[in-house]
Amino acid sequence: MRVLVTGGSGFVGQRLCQQLIERGHEVQVVSRSPHQVRSRLPSDCDIRDSAQAFIESPPDALINLAGEPIAAKRWSEEQKAKLINSRVAATQQLVALCEQLKANGQPLPKVIVSGSAMGYYGDQGKRVVTEETMPNDEFAHRLCKQWEAAAKPIEALGVRLAILRTGLVLEAGGGTLQKMLPPFKLGLGGRFGSGEQFMPWIHRDDLVAAILFLIDQEGLSGAFNGSAPHPVTNATFTKTLASHLNRPAIFPVPAFVLKAGFGEMSRLLLTGADMRPARLEAAGFTFQYPTLNKALKAIL
Repeated sequence: MRVLVTGGSGFVGQRLCQQLIERGHEVQVVSRSPHQVRSRLPSDCDIRDSAQAFIESPPDALINLAGEPIAAKRWSEEQKAKLINSRVAATQQLVALCEQLKANGQPLPKVIVSGSAMGYYGDQGKRVVTEETMPNDEFAHRLCKQWEAAAKPIEALGVRLAILRTGLVLEAGGGTLQKMLPPFKLGLGGRFGSGEQFMPWIHRDDLVAAILFLIDQEGLSGAFNGSAPHPVTNATFTKTLASHLNRPAIFPVPAFVLKAGFGEMSRLLLTGADMRPARLEAAGFTFQYPTLNKALKAIL
């Protein structure tokens, strides 16, 4: 199968491309800087600067992971627009590719797995969150809503659409742990604010497996929560991480400090959702790392 990936050079995308190659698939990657990302990807990947560059070799499946990192900078109005536009533009490019393929009478991809995030639900307090939960209207929700909406037109072309709302991605060398590990290794870690906010998380290998599962299962469409079945609060997360590092977690960061330092972006750290992968589990997906203890043991 020929699979086109946006965001292939990212933390999840790199592992995904590697898995696709190992499974014998032909991998196409869209990157604005093909030469710069070449060293991060398997040598067999065909890397081009736009989705339309693959018009002569149409993909059988699309995986859409592209987007500006959400926690890289404070959320100025300019940065908010950049976060939204980077996701929407990449998604629209895939829809345009499919429209062009149909106009040319060429075969269309059978499926697209398109990214979204736990931010779709906004702050949900302590309630259990499934794919049916009504969102709380705030910036993270509006970002994900527009991202998901950009993919919807592809269904009218006859392409199956599965949307994956991912939690915090855990693995060595990147993701959520990249910024958390240094202070925790020094014994300087602690909860954020009250620590009562939930942190839905997922091991990178399970996330990649979920993407491949959605590609393979022809009857699956709509939104899916991409997180482990046992989310934890921030207090539990920090305590568990410190325990695996044999360090204390006795330096909490007060909410007012985070708000002063990060502004509106501090909501990523101070709010959350008890998000459960209800539809993935109902479809028969099995997590290799269902608990935080098991995930951190494998990573650390």
